[in-house]
Amino acid sequence: MTGTLALTGSGLDIATLDRVARGNAQVRLAPEASARVKAARAVVEKFAAGERPIYGLNTGLGANLKHRLSPEEITAFQTQFVVGRAIGVGESLPAATVRAAMLARANAMALGGAGVSPAVLDQLIEMLNRGVTPVVPRWGSIGAGDLGLLAHIALVVIGRGEASFRGMAMPGFYALEQAGLEPVVLGPKDGLALCNANALSAAIAGLALKRARDVLGLADRAAVLSFEGYGANPAIFDARLASARPAAGQVASAATFRALLEGSSLAEPGAARSIQDALSFRCLSQVHGVAHDALDRAIQACELELNSAAENPLLMAEDNEMLSSGNFHLGALSLAGDALAMALANLAAMQVGRIVKLMQAELTQLPRYLTPVGGASAGFVPTQKTAVALYGEVRRHANPAGLDQFAVSETVEDHSPQTPLVYAKLDDQLAALERLVALEMLVAAQAVDLRQPARLGEGAATLHAAIRAAVPALREDRENGPDVERIRALFATLS
Repeated sequence: MTGTLALTGSGLDIATLDRVARGNAQVRLAPEASARVKAARAVVEKFAAGERPIYGLNTGLGANLKHRLSPEEITAFQTQFVVGRAIGVGESLPAATVRAAMLARANAMALGGAGVSPAVLDQLIEMLNRGVTPVVPRWGSIGAGDLGLLAHIALVVIGRGEASFRGMAMPGFYALEQAGLEPVVLGPKDGLALCNANALSAAIAGLALKRARDVLGLADRAAVLSFEGYGANPAIFDARLASARPAAGQVASAATFRALLEGSSLAEPGAARSIQDALSFRCLSQVHGVAHDALDRAIQACELELNSAAENPLLMAEDNEMLSSGNFHLGALSLAGDALAMALANLAAMQVGRIVKLMQAELTQLPRYLTPVGGASAGFVPTQKTAVALYGEVRRHANPAGLDQFAVSETVEDHSPQTPLVYAKLDDQLAALERLVALEMLVAAQAVDLRQPARLGEGAATLHAAIRAAVPALREDRENGPDVERIRALFATLS
């Protein structure tokens, strides 16, 4: 591990979330956050000793709201709450996702709104640092608070459930023991503090959005390589055109494409083959700009969740108050994820258009199917089917998944944004989109080799060199599928 992250309840972004989730940083509680947590806990203990009904502290939950807990039941109820809410089913979530959820929950607790016991928060942080990763099933949250899945993390905090440690699955108590930790005993509100939040939704979203940001940047570069291979007209990225109709993301996207084409011989008089190209080249900044704008909005919504108090009830220590809250509802994050998935499908359709056009000799004046052999050589034309298959997968995952209205808990909980599903779907979409980007890079690099432009722009030249270091130019028909996967394997070094 490298570096230490001090949790303050603010400033947690998706890149840092991803870094800690993959085991590349330690975590500690900042001193000011520790003081805030202790002050908030004192207020919880005061309310626990009082007569005023507080949701989940001295009352039941959901449809059991009217059940009042006796003073003797308050502490035991927190463990009962955790055990009874561990409802997840299905295969286990990836360890990185669970670690991201643990980090997100710890960071939100640092704000003080959860009123958690310092010992419980310390346990969660130490589990993260020492590699104790709870086993959390995939299904069980509808995005209006992830309590049914976060309960599986809470089980390990108290020495129950299952966890992995050093790559091996084992009972939670044994994982703690192997890591030098002991189970903690939950006090008033501690079970609720661990579970009644949206940390898992925010974690799934954050990791998917980090991946989306990387893929979208690579999609920009793939499009520029196609632009060079096609001999398209770069005048379409003129800043004056973009500012004449500054639609969402368009001005910034046009600037990105100008930068990537900097130094290209396409800018020289007469170098471009046409004054006006097909829309899959001519409208790049419009379509990619929309995708970047949708991504920015989704990241903003996600990072707000990573650094906010979404507890119910919410403790406000400075006001000596504790109020029921609806802050756990993630409608904005859910809608942003669905919008991004649709924007990426639009971008993918344009990619397929470029891939097909790069193989049409009548359009490019390059050898048909980009094969230097000619005759019966298939060149790259069979990959058009792969491109359409990948687009179909991208398009399938663009269908909206958020905002359902099913009444559960005796109709008390009658609306849900399905946020985990939205971002799990986005992550699946990105797996196909990554390969479509890699396929465009493969085809575009061949077109560049055949066109032999006088100079590639800075962005295209760097990308072309990386591709050719991993995959040679096509000289005769060969297996193109493995070449796509080899280029995809480069993405970690290209992002």
